[in-house]
Amino acid sequence: MTGSQVFFRDYATRLQATLEAADLSPVGTLAEAILEAWRAGRCVYLCGNGGSAGNAIHLVNDLIYGAVQGRGPGVRAHALSANAAVLTCLANDTDYSEVFALQLQTFGQPGDILLALSGSGNSPNILKAIEAGRALGMKTFAVLGYSGGKARTLVDVPIHFPVDDMQISEDLQLVVGHMVMQWLMAETAKHP
Repeated sequence: MTGSQVFFRDYATRLQATLEAADLSPVGTLAEAILEAWRAGRCVYLCGNGGSAGNAIHLVNDLIYGAVQGRGPGVRAHALSANAAVLTCLANDTDYSEVFALQLQTFGQPGDILLALSGSGNSPNILKAIEAGRALGMKTFAVLGYSGGKARTLVDVPIHFPVDDMQISEDLQLVVGHMVMQWLMAETAKHP
């Protein structure tokens, strides 16, 4: 094997080992909560920074369309990281730590869901979003890496992968999202 092949095999092994060692029961809790919210007409909000922001946008697409693929209306879902004009306005006029919380205070309703995506679990804007969601009576979830940070104890349901690697943490955010999307697709096919 070449040096790059060894490196890539090591990455794949670490990703696989982290996933295999994980307790996936909180993923089931998230999936069931999203199904319940979907059927009740509630909204699912996602947020994250950097790569996690991109993952939030990606997973919203999967909830809006991928879970139903044209068989009916999808999950009412919104990525709080998606609107650059809103983000830059709020960051400029208030503080970057408020960019998600202020959106939730405008749109969030009791019974809605917040899914925060974070490697460290310590980003101030993620923590404030969770606090705002809880204050509104939303169900709060987070997909976290590293130690899980402060978010791990702040959310109702943490989905924690104890891996000290940002890229693997971000990979696992999509894995969780895709697991949920495919489960929703299977459930709605059985029970439209």
